[in-house]
This record gives sequence, structure tokens and C-alpha cells, in this order.
Amino acid sequence: MKKATAAIFLQNSGSILIRYGLVVTLIWIGILKFTQYEADGIRPLAEHSPFLSWAFTFLSTREFSSILGVIEITTGVLIALRPLSPKLSAIGSIAAMLTFLTTLTFIISTPGVVQEGWPFPFISASPGQFLIKDVVLLGAAMWTAGEALAATEKRSFSNDTLKTSIFTKYNIN
Repeated sequence: MKKATAAIFLQNSGSILIRYGLVVTLIWIGILKFTQYEADGIRPLAEHSPFLSWAFTFLSTREFSSILGVIEITTGVLIALRPLSPKLSAIGSIAAMLTFLTTLTFIISTPGVVQEGWPFPFISASPGQFLIKDVVLLGAAMWTAGEALAATEKRSFSNDTLKTSIFTKYNIN
């Protein structure tokens, strides 16, 4: 019985840590996007990306970074809303998935990911190891999206069940 209790505790604690660890990470990094040092740090990654490099034709480095900051903070807040609105949380989680999928493309597009003088799979500390962590963040976002979507379906089922029981009780057709 103690093994079952420990397993339940670890699963429950882990699910909270996955969701709110993702929230803290997104909001914290989003806030940092409003600083010059973070804007300067993201530019080399984004300017080599086929998905994002076009933005620098009409945005400054700081403007681009600030827009990313707004997106990341909003995404984190939406994920945090899970107890109030699983649907909004699912939307935030899907936005996080898109964010991490985009940053993972930097592994292919950014020079210096593979350690100089070494073949793949030897990745550099920066940007290689900095980027590879997004695989785990993507997994966390996928889990939170799935969990929130499942909760949305449960709420919908509960509402349908309630409507059916009211209609049945009062013979409403």
C-alpha cells in the first residue's frame, strides 16, 4: 500500500511541477525578453531561422524580443489558468508547443550547434545544449495540453450528463 501511496504522491506532485514549472519558465524568460541582453542573445538564433528571420526586415532587435516576451508571458498565464479554464490552459499549452517546436528548429538553422572539431552528436554548450532542453519543455507542453483537453472533455461530458438528467426528470423533449 505504501508503494501505491508513493506513486500517487509522485504523480500528483510531478503533474503540478510540470505545469507550473512550465508556467514559471515561460513567464520568467518572457520577462527577460524585455531586456537588451536577452534581445541581443535571441537575435543570432532568430536571424538564422527561416521561420523568424523575415521579422528583422521591419522590427528592431528589441521590438522583436519584446513581442516574443508578450507571447511567452501570455502563454504562461494561459497555462496557469487550468483550475479555472481547462480550455484556455489547453490553448496556452498548444502555443507553448509551437514555441518550443520553433526554437528546436534553431538546432538545424543556427551555426555553432555542433561542437567545433567534433562530429554530431557532440553539441556545443551554447547554442547546442541551450537549445536541446526545449525537447523536455515541448514534452511538458504536450502533456499539459493533453491533460487540459481531457479536462475540457470531462466538463463537457458532465454538462451533457446534467442536461440529460434534467430533461429526463422533467420529461422535456
